[in-house]
Amino acid sequence: MNTWNRRRFIKTSALTGTAIALASSPLAVLAQSRAINYGGSAWLGHYPAYLAIENGQFAEADLKVGWEFFGTSSGRMSALMSGDIDVAGTGVVSAIALMAQGVERFYVIGVPDNFGRVEGLFALEGIESINDLKGKTIGTTFASSAHTLVLDLMAQNGLTERDINVINIPAPEIPAAIKAKQIDACATWTPYFNTVASLPGVKLIADDTDFSLFKDYGVTPGPDVLVVSKRFADRNPDIVKDFAKVYFAAAESLGKDPEAAVEVLTKLTQMSAEEQLQTIKDADWYNFEQQQAMIGADSKFVEGLQKLADMLVEYGQIDKSPEVKNWIKNDFIR
Repeated sequence: MNTWNRRRFIKTSALTGTAIALASSPLAVLAQSRAINYGGSAWLGHYPAYLAIENGQFAEADLKVGWEFFGTSSGRMSALMSGDIDVAGTGVVSAIALMAQGVERFYVIGVPDNFGRVEGLFALEGIESINDLKGKTIGTTFASSAHTLVLDLMAQNGLTERDINVINIPAPEIPAAIKAKQIDACATWTPYFNTVASLPGVKLIADDTDFSLFKDYGVTPGPDVLVVSKRFADRNPDIVKDFAKVYFAAAESLGKDPEAAVEVLTKLTQMSAEEQLQTIKDADWYNFEQQQAMIGADSKFVEGLQKLADMLVEYGQIDKSPEVKNWIKNDFIR
């Protein structure tokens, strides 16, 4: 769950030019032609890709998938636009921000998960609802899904920033701020969500299932989506289809057998085994067969994404609302 307004990224792994130059056999050429560079992070939306890489499922499908780490969704989207990576997971807000600018260099091709129970609004003891926060301060990370959740909860209750002081705090600093009572409430996502939830004297008063678009559309403030470079996908449709099949098979396995993924994923997240298992279980994982229902023609989810884009304009997060369906490409999940 990452902010879209930061234009930097950290590259931690890549396919090397030397290795490619040394490969000359027909078999090696085939392997090269089925290479994909994926942009991810320790956020749960990237678990399917990391799991499939580490467990060898991509290799079994004759796909050579490289992993590059980015601290923000905006960093991943910037790398996707520049051609440094081919496929990425991202919070949809970053994608919608580029859509609003008229950038047409990517497709949205799937939805891996619903993390609605591991992002939410916490408050100090004695504060039972959003209305109890009148005259108090909420800390959250601006231009993030958690920020959108806060603004939506306030709007649902007829409150504005004249009633509640909403301040910008980088996500990693939020647990310390609420622990020190520098703020009265905070909104954040996992793993910071888990850290805040474990603090004494702090209570969860809302999560993403309380978001106004969730009940009717299944859309959280910033759902995870799988995106692909338009140029790469148009040139390599079969590779993208094969990637999607393996990726969503891995997502399905997370829902069916979360315990089996814990040892692999803790290497990525540095969580304890107990925290890791609970984080997997707290998300809903969508398989390949469910993708058409998520982003197929006239799906409620895509309609919800459009309403989310409209909401982002209302809250001043983007300047105009794009036609989100123009970036949806469900050919790769048939």
